[in-house]
Amino acid sequence: MLVHATRKTIEESGEKITDEEKQQVEAAVVSLEESIGSEDLEAIESSTKSLNDILTPLTQKLYAQEAGEGEGQPGEPSADSSDNTVDAEYEEVKEVEEVEEDEDKKEDK
Repeated sequence: MLVHATRKTIEESGEKITDEEKQQVEAAVVSLEESIGSEDLEAIESSTKSLNDILTPLTQKLYAQEAGEGEGQPGEPSADSSDNTVDAEYEEVKEVEEVEEDEDKKEDK
């Protein structure tokens, strides 16, 4: 699962990360796959930790880049926002059962 998710993240990141970062991640993934194949629990745990140590700062970097490309500062309108907001009045429509319950309550009083 971790191997698949890691490869998918790297694939989707495209040019947002360097080739060196991609190589580091791939080397850690291959190490983890080898550890899984050997069924050595200590090696699996060590490889998983190594991969997570590489992924954590990398994913933080990716999230920071995405946030920078997002809507800017909180409370600040985004540059591409268009004012398509429509104010409208509406009327709440009750279901048939609700209407019958309301009528029953009125009759009970």
